[in-house]
Amino acid sequence: MKLSEQIRSTHDQDGAVLLDIRQGQMFRLNLVGSRMFELVKLGYPESRIADEISHEFGEAREIVQADLREFLNHLEKHHLLEPGA
Repeated sequence: MKLSEQIRSTHDQDGAVLLDIRQGQMFRLNLVGSRMFELVKLGYPESRIADEISHEFGEAREIVQADLREFLNHLEKHHLLEPGA
């Protein structure tokens, strides 16, 4: 997975805001989404991201895995992941 180079982000204690400078769109992420985004940006595979989030937030891995897949689908839908990522 590789994020589009057209994304700029800022993170704080409440989450993150993403800006797609190509399309001029903004996206707001909660704290968990912000952390998922950071791990995707670091190039972590899905399985490791799910493990990290499950551990950090104390949620069942199966739930995290489903939420992560939904998050990644959302990024793909809005062209925030590079093609073939």
